[in-house]
Amino acid sequence: MIDFHRLKSWHFDEVVQRYTVDDTMRYALALGLGRDPTDAKQLRFVNDVPAAPLALPTMAVVLGFPGSWMQDPATGIDFAQIVHGEEQVVWHRPLPPAGTVRARHRVTHIVDKGPGRGATIRYDKTLHDADSDVLLATVTHTTFARGNGGFATAAVPGDAAAPPPVPVPAGAPDLTLDIPTLPQQALLYRQCGDRNPLHADPATARAAGFERPILHGLCTWGIAAHALLAQCADSEPARLRSLYARFSAPVFPGETLRLELFGDGVERRFRVRAVQRDRVVLDHGHALFSA
Repeated sequence: MIDFHRLKSWHFDEVVQRYTVDDTMRYALALGLGRDPTDAKQLRFVNDVPAAPLALPTMAVVLGFPGSWMQDPATGIDFAQIVHGEEQVVWHRPLPPAGTVRARHRVTHIVDKGPGRGATIRYDKTLHDADSDVLLATVTHTTFARGNGGFATAAVPGDAAAPPPVPVPAGAPDLTLDIPTLPQQALLYRQCGDRNPLHADPATARAAGFERPILHGLCTWGIAAHALLAQCADSEPARLRSLYARFSAPVFPGETLRLELFGDGVERRFRVRAVQRDRVVLDHGHALFSA
C-alpha cells in the first residue's frame, strides 16, 4: 500500500546523460520519420548530411530517464497494475542535436480515487543543459496505479484531484491525417531507453492481458507530435511550445493512427484514433505553437 508521505518525498538521484547526433536520429527513426526517404523535411531529423540533424522536441521525454523506479517495493505501488495516464511537456528552449543534460525528478501529486478505483501519481522532470543549467523542458508524467486505491485516511487524505482536461470540440475535425506504424515499431522505440518487456515479449504481453506486445504510449504520443509539427508549424521544432494528451487505449504495432485535428492558429486540439479498431488511443490533446 502507498505511504503518502514516503512516496511524496521519494528521493531521485540527478540523472546526467550525454547524447549524440546518432541518438537524435535514432529517436526520430523510432517514431517512423524517414518513411519517405525523399521528404526533405523529414530528412532534416534523420540525416546528418549536409548538416547536423534537428532534434525532435519530444525527445525530451526519453532524455534523463529515471529508470523503473515505481518497481521498487518501497514505493508501495502495485507495479503490475500501472498504466501511463497522461503526458505533458513545456519547452523553454529548443533541444540541441547533441549535448549533455541534467534531469531532476520529483513526485508532485498523489491522488486516491478510492478503494477499487486506483490512484494517480504525477511526477515532474526538469531537463537542464548540463553546462549552463539553462532549463530546456519541463515534463509532467502521470501514472494510473490501478491497484492502489484506498490508501487515504482522514488524517492523510492525499492530494486533491486536478480539474478534468478540456475535451476536444464536438463535431467533425478540421483535418485528419492517417499515419501507418510499423510491425516492428515497438522494437525500434525501445532502443530509446524504455525496455519494458510488455513492448517486446509476447509472453509478457499475454500475461498482462494483451494478445501481443503493445506500442509504447510515448511512441504514439511522439508520432502524433511530429504530425502536429508538420501540419501546424512547417516542421520547425522550435515552434512547439507545449503538448498534452491523455492515454485512453493501447496501440498495437502495425496499426494505422488517425490524427484528428481541431482549430487553427497557434492553439490546436486533437485526438488520435487506431483506425482498424476505431478506438481513440490519445484524447483531450492540446498543442501550443509560437507564431
